[in-house]
Amino acid sequence: MAIKKFQKELKAGEAFFITNFSNIQYFSHFTGTKGQIFVTAKKAYLLTDFRYIRVAKKVLPKEIALLQTKKSIIEELNAIIKKEKIKTVYFESTDLKFSSFEALKKNLDAKLQPKREAAEKFRVFKTPEELKLLIKAQRIAEKVFIEVRKNLKAGKTEEQLAWEIEKLGHEFGADTISFPPIVGFGPNSGSPHHQNSNKKLKKGDMVLIDMGMKYKGYCSDMTRMIFTKKPTDLEAKIYNTVLDAQELAIKKLKAGVKGSTADAWSRDLITKAGYGETFGHSLGHGIGLDVHELPYLSTGFDKPIPEGTIVTVEPGIYLENSFGVRIEDMVLVKRNNVFNLTNIPKRLQDSIFPLS
Repeated sequence: MAIKKFQKELKAGEAFFITNFSNIQYFSHFTGTKGQIFVTAKKAYLLTDFRYIRVAKKVLPKEIALLQTKKSIIEELNAIIKKEKIKTVYFESTDLKFSSFEALKKNLDAKLQPKREAAEKFRVFKTPEELKLLIKAQRIAEKVFIEVRKNLKAGKTEEQLAWEIEKLGHEFGADTISFPPIVGFGPNSGSPHHQNSNKKLKKGDMVLIDMGMKYKGYCSDMTRMIFTKKPTDLEAKIYNTVLDAQELAIKKLKAGVKGSTADAWSRDLITKAGYGETFGHSLGHGIGLDVHELPYLSTGFDKPIPEGTIVTVEPGIYLENSFGVRIEDMVLVKRNNVFNLTNIPKRLQDSIFPLS
């Protein structure tokens, strides 16, 4: 059980206050909107109010005690602190609101100490059960993409297509979307995180679709390009350069490779092709309960990528006021290679779907 592993890292007199919703779900299976986990070396507690007690009882593992907050959260924490003689309470510095921090600092009977990614690091390795959920989320996304691509018609707007993606996701079994879909027609594909607009699709437009579905809390993420006519020489060149950069990283990636090294493989290829300045984001990111989580394939991530991690690989080239190309897959990192979880074909010829 993950919470037991967490407890082993705490010394007597130490505790950790978990407030991040994804971390709470990971350790306790609790998904209510009001709850915190307080972990000590001896015990772990889920604190929530009357509204969620029945829900929590159904999902909470036996390693975590359920504590109904009848008083203020700080009074409940101080009772545990006194009972277990806690001297230091670590908190999630990237999550806790400043107002909550101020209240804790003023009233908590222990020293507060910030800590980054202490809980998130346990989520890096994906269990077989998590892997099944992530694959299911991706299969739903693929089914949605195929349906959306089949129904592409001139005159549809980016916003309409984004809504179709969300609606079909629900119909095909997703809990919700992993993130608002990014749909870019023509020149809008050249903006990496384009905000969907009322721009209408016309014959000849290149289409970028970046989308993902969430299934039982776990996310998928995929980007594909659609050409509504035969690509120009430049479009084909850019597309194949991005595809080569992605396939190079996928081919070489394995457990133990630094995230910065993987990023450099794709970045160097794109740079040698003359488009280095147009690849302005990182190569990829971990994915699980959050669509962006540890670890990262980026210039600043010098840590090795562990076996059992799922990451995206998504190089891109973006030509301002012209068009852009991004291709994104999810891969499972294994000891000597990776296993690609994304099944949608991505060769250039597989991406051409002329509008009638």
